[in-house]
Amino acid sequence: MSAAPRIAPSALFTPQEWAPFQMRSAWAGPLLVAHCWAVIALAVIAGVLIPWLIPLCVMVVGTRQLGLAILMHEAAHGGLSKSNRLNDFLGHWLCAVPIGASLKAYRPYHLTHHRFAQQTEDPDLMLSAPVPVSPASLRRKLIRDLTGQTFFKQRVLLPQARAKARASSPRGDSAKGMSESAHDYESIVTGRSVLPFLAFNAVLLAGFIAAGVWWAFFVLWLLPMATWFPMVTRLRNIAEHACVEGSSADPFRAARTTKASLWERALIAPYWVNFHAEHHLFMHVPCWKLPRLHRAIHAKPQAGAMEVAPGYASVLKAVTRQPE
Repeated sequence: MSAAPRIAPSALFTPQEWAPFQMRSAWAGPLLVAHCWAVIALAVIAGVLIPWLIPLCVMVVGTRQLGLAILMHEAAHGGLSKSNRLNDFLGHWLCAVPIGASLKAYRPYHLTHHRFAQQTEDPDLMLSAPVPVSPASLRRKLIRDLTGQTFFKQRVLLPQARAKARASSPRGDSAKGMSESAHDYESIVTGRSVLPFLAFNAVLLAGFIAAGVWWAFFVLWLLPMATWFPMVTRLRNIAEHACVEGSSADPFRAARTTKASLWERALIAPYWVNFHAEHHLFMHVPCWKLPRLHRAIHAKPQAGAMEVAPGYASVLKAVTRQPE
């Protein structure tokens, strides 16, 4: 096995320059989780009170569901709190479970991705390896996302397949085979937390019913999860690693950073997820410090090697170079 190339902070920064990026905050992570849920709540209220805003509210809620996944990712790196117990509580129960994920399952999977980024052992390689694709192929994928087909596959078909594999192989051989398959990512983030996910959503539905707006659960929570959330997740995955030449050999090119406008941060890339090259260089820097890290790195000559896209439209153009 060949681990991904690394650099030490000392290769770029003096101890004084690096010190601010090592500091952890006791309140920033919990506030981000609270912010994510507040935005979801406000979007739901807006959709209930002003029905013509529902399409926009679906996009906002779906993006914040991705935000919960991003904050779960932050918890996987221990970045939501100085307290490991609070970090894991927030990351699992308030971020992972509501979207059908499991922090316990995700953490080893994701740290393996960092250890072997863009190497053959990288479990996320299947997300970037098929790219570039033709514009028609990308359109078909996005249509599957927006019509709920991806959601149905991940939340129904894959958990069922995993359950059948376990039932047919008491020793877990078949389940182990599944975990080594191309569907490992989906089975980890959905199949291992079905019951908590269903329980959380049952409580949430009860709350909507008690508020007299039962329909809003389906239109303003479940519909975004089934449509916009899978689509922006796909866009994020593509933007992070696809079509970055030299990504397996140069630590500065292990991932792509995409400059995001205000509307892109609101509807595609929340919580600084677009600064992915910086995250792969120094994965323990908290997400809210990534813009500052970006500026600090780009003050150094080594930053010239990094892949920085001017926006998500340019990324999509770059990854659809294949002919129709």
